[in-house]
Amino acid sequence: MMSDLAKYARTRAARDPEFAEGLEAGYEDFKIGALLRQAREKAGLTQEEVADRLETKKSAISRIENSAGSIRLSTLERYAQALGWQLFLELRPPRKASEVKKPRLSDGPPRRKRQLTRRAVVE
Repeated sequence: MMSDLAKYARTRAARDPEFAEGLEAGYEDFKIGALLRQAREKAGLTQEEVADRLETKKSAISRIENSAGSIRLSTLERYAQALGWQLFLELRPPRKASEVKKPRLSDGPPRRKRQLTRRAVVE
């Protein structure tokens, strides 16, 4: 069964070629924002209500939900608290050894979230 997130991504990619091109590269960032939006909706709150609880503007909540790739952990915690939810962070090894991407020197420095994933796999 396909998750709501996967359905949304497939539908949007079908109608938006630019979105489809960047889907692979930006999927992790998109996934975080979409999960935040889904949680807010399940909590029965609007962006405006979350913004009020966080003492910020609705546009800031929209920005978080639409491009959460560089969001701080402390912001995620505050967002979850504003919803009345708890935040859990989970690291787990890939399902198959073939899913582990070994870094190449030409890749440059890894982004922080990828670095955490690599550490989890190595340890």
